[in-house]
Amino acid sequence: MKTLGIIGGMSPESTALYYRIINREVNRRLGGNRSADIVMHSVDFEEVVRLQKSGDWEAAGALLAASATKLEGAGAQLLLVATNTMHKVAPAIERATTVPLLHVVDATATAIQRQGLQSVGLLGTTFTMSDGFYTERMEAHGIQTIVPAEPEQAETSRIIFEQLCLGRVEPEAVQYLQQVITGLKKQGAQGVILGCTELCLAVDEDKTPLSVFDSTTIHALAAVEAVLAPPLPA
Repeated sequence: MKTLGIIGGMSPESTALYYRIINREVNRRLGGNRSADIVMHSVDFEEVVRLQKSGDWEAAGALLAASATKLEGAGAQLLLVATNTMHKVAPAIERATTVPLLHVVDATATAIQRQGLQSVGLLGTTFTMSDGFYTERMEAHGIQTIVPAEPEQAETSRIIFEQLCLGRVEPEAVQYLQQVITGLKKQGAQGVILGCTELCLAVDEDKTPLSVFDSTTIHALAAVEAVLAPPLPA
């Protein structure tokens, strides 16, 4: 089993989900009391949010690159960033280390391709929905993404930062997100990406009118697949 390095804390709520999903899946596959070999560095989310809102992505990239360097020094053989939005600075992380990074968009795109879909809705923070780092990478996989209108993007982002990142799930927010997803279906989406690692806390897949691609679970399970894969022959 390879050692997985997790850059976490963005938010602590989603990082806890990653940790639980990864360890449960490793145990399911290996049995007994087996669990994942993990090293984690959890950043201060308030600092990350401040840099996001000020648009200082260079500093944000440096912050996560420093985290990745710590994990490499601690023996990580695969890196995972436990958030969607901060994959915007994935190139800075990759430049800072020699450890491969498992990108959330690539993992999610693979899951969508397995179902044969070409057009999916995207929910996430405003940064994720409106910045090309996510949609363009999806397009490179042959997948078109449809995003909500700007007012819906703003309200979805507010729900994420002011509620879900703090572990709060309000009934009104649950209802609102379902309405947004219904709107994406009307625009032609065949499925919907929960492109924020906290959204799975508020979106009930059984009540959603589209196939749901929960990036948190998809990314975490892809990490398990990678760390348990046998080494390539020399």
